[in-house]
Amino acid sequence: MTSMTRSLDRLIRPRSIAVFGGKEAGRVIEQCDKMGFAGAIWPVHPTRDEIHGRRCYRSVADLPEAPDASFVGVNRNLTIEIIRDLAARGAGGAVCYASGFREAVTELADGDDLQKSLVEAAGDMPILGPNCYGFINMLDGALLWPDQHGMVRIDKGVAVLTQSSNIACNISMQQRGLPLAYILTAGNQAQTGLCDLACAVLEDPRVTAVGLHIEGFDSIDALERLARRARELKKPVVTLKVGKSEQAQLATVSHTASLAGNDAVSTALLSRLGIGRVETLPELLETLKLLHLHGPLASFDISSMSCSGGEASLMADAGVKRKVVYRALHEEQRKPLREALGQMVTIANPLDYHTFVWGNREKQTEAFTAMMRGGYALNLIVLDFPRLDRCDASDWVTTCHAVIDASRASGALAGIVASMGENMPEETALMLMENGVVPFYGIEEALAAAEAAATIGALWEKPLPAPLVRAGTAAGEPVTLTEHEAKTALAAYDLPVPEGRVAENAAQAAEAAEALGFPVVLKGLGVAHKTEAGAVKLNLQTREAVLEAAAAMAGVASGYLVEKMVGRPVAEVIVGAMRDPVAGPVLTVGAGGILVELLEDSAILTLPTDDRAIREAISGLKIAKLLQGYRGGPPGDVDALVAAVASAASYVVSNASIVDELDINPIMVLADGDGVVAADALIRLRK
Repeated sequence: MTSMTRSLDRLIRPRSIAVFGGKEAGRVIEQCDKMGFAGAIWPVHPTRDEIHGRRCYRSVADLPEAPDASFVGVNRNLTIEIIRDLAARGAGGAVCYASGFREAVTELADGDDLQKSLVEAAGDMPILGPNCYGFINMLDGALLWPDQHGMVRIDKGVAVLTQSSNIACNISMQQRGLPLAYILTAGNQAQTGLCDLACAVLEDPRVTAVGLHIEGFDSIDALERLARRARELKKPVVTLKVGKSEQAQLATVSHTASLAGNDAVSTALLSRLGIGRVETLPELLETLKLLHLHGPLASFDISSMSCSGGEASLMADAGVKRKVVYRALHEEQRKPLREALGQMVTIANPLDYHTFVWGNREKQTEAFTAMMRGGYALNLIVLDFPRLDRCDASDWVTTCHAVIDASRASGALAGIVASMGENMPEETALMLMENGVVPFYGIEEALAAAEAAATIGALWEKPLPAPLVRAGTAAGEPVTLTEHEAKTALAAYDLPVPEGRVAENAAQAAEAAEALGFPVVLKGLGVAHKTEAGAVKLNLQTREAVLEAAAAMAGVASGYLVEKMVGRPVAEVIVGAMRDPVAGPVLTVGAGGILVELLEDSAILTLPTDDRAIREAISGLKIAKLLQGYRGGPPGDVDALVAAVASAASYVVSNASIVDELDINPIMVLADGDGVVAADALIRLRK
């Protein structure tokens, strides 16, 4: 994908539209007419005289002027010709509908070459696709969209962007009360990626928040630019990043010709940039509703009220796996709640307010207001509507108005949660949105939205991160350093390593041991997996023990490393580095030693990093309990561990272009005040 050199404004907010092709081009005109597009529409067709009452032009050259936006719905070869003509005429941009480019390279040998030709033909004129439907702009009624959709004209709303045209179509049909300002598809992202598009819609003052369905990151530069601008404009961005499963990663490569990247790295990358992440499409839409109305949340503290103990339990259980906190009530809330609800109700959070005040707007408002005055970031009321075709919902409407009244009286943020999505009528959702109350479809989705909005809020409180490390890869074959060489390289960056000496033979090893002082560790050099090969002997107490151990390793080792034995650690930690295809070099910190595969307890740090981020990553590990002093055991030297991880990070950043792999396992974390020692290290470099 090439970088953009011209603004996308003319393309996505056009005053004139040209359409090329037959059936699909006709549908674009239909949709623009249906939605009241006020600008000029010019069909271009080689033989037809008119389409939907509009005169047809024969070519780009025949058009009255250079169009702002063009929908090119012709075959792939003709697409390239038209794009070249549009670029030469000074057009604002185009949607390339045709498939058969890079996404089809396994079936069509020329797909890759054609995509390159398309980008070359466009020059600095923005194009979307190929292999995409285009976009819907409901703020201006401009639709370069050859299909049905479920959207209506609005004055203000969110933008949703995806590579998948079908998912875009599905999102357009939502009945959740979400005001959709833009839906944009990027297809192959041959030239213009999702992040470029997101940056463009973010600048529209009528856009409140942006949602991205990402199959593969298009450009780290564009992603960083988007994150920075989102903060500046205080318009949050939330993503649904697919590609966790092996199947999804395979589908991504074949469907979009994008590089998926490692999923754990994706999470770390988005977190670094202050971009939210959710797991499902419903969660994305519910989060966007919350962000549209209220932006990021001030904290993870939430309250919950329902008229049933069963619903209160569902809310409590759903919160267990989330970062949201049902913070206890303040004392000053208890009295007004008791007065409003009576003696039979247990005052707690989540709160079951029973049905004593059901249908009583004044009493419900009193109770809801008392809860909302507790300083929570978001206050949720569970309310499932009855079927409107068979039941009377007047008492439910009363509860909605009580929530609105309480939110206004307290100045607090509120949401109404239907535990089952079908139990929230669309007209109710729209009414609640108009009154500043978020209508949430589903308990899990509501809590996911609260968590995502609070996460963005917390991340935005931190300083803007430094740009990610940019590092090309050296072309040479990877070379594995010996353990001694690796430790020497890391020690130069202040990583504590055991005192040690290299020996060519058993006699030299024994002499080195005596010089260092017993007990010692003996390791065979030139052995990748030392433990499995029997090339490690610990706690050797005498010269004879060293000679015997060296003789046992003679068949597999090319030499020996003799080191001072490290004392018993509080915990063992692994620090590793890998080169992610998207984020560049990244660091992994986790439970080390024999626990690496057993616990799968690790955190990813994107680079460069700092002590605060390192400390936060360590505190989130399962082995953090050991480091704090587990069951009466001594606490570990966490400050020394943070410094050691920082040393490893510094080494990787300084050698980013040549480091292929780093594995320090384990770092022995000694008791607090005693420091840490890197007991083993592996480095692979590209020279």
